[in-house]
Amino acid sequence: MRIGVDIGGTFTDLCAVDETGIVAVGKVLTTHDEPARAVEEGLAALLADLGVVQQVVHGTTLVTNALIERKGARTALLATAGFRDVLEMRREHRYELYDLHLELPAPLVPRHLRFDVPERILADGSVHTALDEDFVARLGRELAARGIEAVAVCFLHAFTNPAHERRVAEILAEVAPALRGALSSDVVPEIREFERASTTAANVYVQDLTERYLRDLEQRLRRLGITRAPHIMLSSGGLATVDTAAKYPIRILESGPAGGALAAAAIGPDDLLAFDMGGTTAKLCLIASGAPLVTHQFEVDRKYRLLPGSGLPVQVPVTDMIEIGVGGGSIARIDALGLLTAGPDSAGSEPGPVCYARGGTQPTVTDADLVLGYLDPGYFLGGGMRLDAGAARAVIAEKIAAPLGVSVEEAAWGIHTSVNEDMANAARVHAVERGHDPAKLPLYTFGGAGPVHGAGVARALGSPSVVAPPAAGVLSAAGFLTAPLAFDFVRSARAAVHDLAWEQVDALFAEMEAEGAALLAKSGVDAVTHTRIAEMRYAGQGYEIRVPVRGGSWPGSLIEEFTRTYRALYRRTGPEVGVEVLNWRVVSSGPEPDVTLRLAAAATPGEARKGTRPAYFPSAGGFVDTAVFDRYRLQPGERVDGPAIVEERESTVVVPPGAHCVVREDAALEVTL
Repeated sequence: MRIGVDIGGTFTDLCAVDETGIVAVGKVLTTHDEPARAVEEGLAALLADLGVVQQVVHGTTLVTNALIERKGARTALLATAGFRDVLEMRREHRYELYDLHLELPAPLVPRHLRFDVPERILADGSVHTALDEDFVARLGRELAARGIEAVAVCFLHAFTNPAHERRVAEILAEVAPALRGALSSDVVPEIREFERASTTAANVYVQDLTERYLRDLEQRLRRLGITRAPHIMLSSGGLATVDTAAKYPIRILESGPAGGALAAAAIGPDDLLAFDMGGTTAKLCLIASGAPLVTHQFEVDRKYRLLPGSGLPVQVPVTDMIEIGVGGGSIARIDALGLLTAGPDSAGSEPGPVCYARGGTQPTVTDADLVLGYLDPGYFLGGGMRLDAGAARAVIAEKIAAPLGVSVEEAAWGIHTSVNEDMANAARVHAVERGHDPAKLPLYTFGGAGPVHGAGVARALGSPSVVAPPAAGVLSAAGFLTAPLAFDFVRSARAAVHDLAWEQVDALFAEMEAEGAALLAKSGVDAVTHTRIAEMRYAGQGYEIRVPVRGGSWPGSLIEEFTRTYRALYRRTGPEVGVEVLNWRVVSSGPEPDVTLRLAAAATPGEARKGTRPAYFPSAGGFVDTAVFDRYRLQPGERVDGPAIVEERESTVVVPPGAHCVVREDAALEVTL
């Protein structure tokens, strides 16, 4: 028995799986002041029924929240003399050219804690200016005396020659052993100075907080009788040990959303759109050729959610998805132009939507869905939490309907459809930019709020169908259990392809593969698979694309692979210029777990139809008596015609008029529009 645990902004989700499939799920409100407490509470409830559990796999938003809320350690930056302001100068790029009030996130390290260190290494790795070791020793003592807790070291061209950075680490360990340190040559040994400095600073900034949390989690698990250390979900879709996650916490930045993408890839066709809508945000991810796409450019704390360049860059492998600030807890309001909007701010779990009756005062998407009749106030979380429909109706009437001069139902429908359109627009851009037509892709929807909105998003996209997998409300937690132990490695070695010798390239790959095998061996993994990747571009371009390295004739096969990948992305090839490689990457991974995400138990015998209730569908004239079904009683092959509502404990599937739903053999519900 293995359990996946996903801490979200509103709920902490749990999913237990054994060799037969999904055997139990759980959902508890997230405890933001002490996130591990909700994990312990949810696990204790599951363990009361399950008994012995072999392992827990965990994903968390702790690192993201710490960076956004600036709750990390007091951190200093040591940079090559003349480069301490790289965090503030960034790339001198205005993400909104004509905005006179442009906002950028403040650097994690203020200027008075950024220091110029006398040293200089050139691009070829040779030493231009020797490291001033006395300066470093004096500075280390001063930082310790001033109560600084962490130091990020990012020297120019350290990815080519890390000698100076490593010597700084040795000196600081001697003169200030209590200081935590992070070296850019360890955390992100690749080209691009600003991104490398930003990532290194972010890693050490949250390291103490993350390690304390993970050790606390281990203790709580042991108290529950789970003696085996948990595995932690990486943003890239692999798993890591607690020790590795504590050393590189920046690698678990987006660990929760990665689980949903993995689950969709495990149960769906080769190409699909995965749509995960929880209480705080919605995530959309393109699954291509059976696997989520991975990117190495990510931003946290964006001032404008959809505008690249407005956040703190983090240069680590992350599942490639777009995240927008609309979830069940997103707050709806009338903006300064008199328009109805929802999000990005959320009521979260504390106080939560008004209908939770926990002190919320602002209308949310969940309140609107309840007013529209899509949610049963007596069956939320399987009846574990009763919703106050009257309070939801009253707050929408006061805050939205009255100012707009419309009925409460029209106001609630406006909230519902506006978030559907926001998500569809984001999904369309995300898919098209990656060379896919969203109208040809099925939409796999999950998260607590995803199946409620799935049909609306799919209709706005023109998608042919919507699929709600079993245990959709906790599918990200289930996805954690499909991931292998894995880690990514990178080396920057910029060169024209025709100037490279395969012996040089193979030596770089062999070095990274040896690191990967050694790291995984510590976790008892002997059968290691290595995937080789080159990041390439036409000479003169500013950014590169990821190209698989498959062997064959050199260098012709690599250029052919680059051309094929480039054409798939942009529907054309580039100019008649040379091709160069910027970075070489290796993904080292252990065997994939033998796990199925089917429901372990067969459908419960008995009448699936629970009754009817009024639900709002403007295409049918307003409120319609709508059949309500118990998902756990629907048999494979059974068909449900819309309008209909299919309920399970953690989520609700809405089948609109004119659509129909079929129960597949794997217990997933497929809605054809």
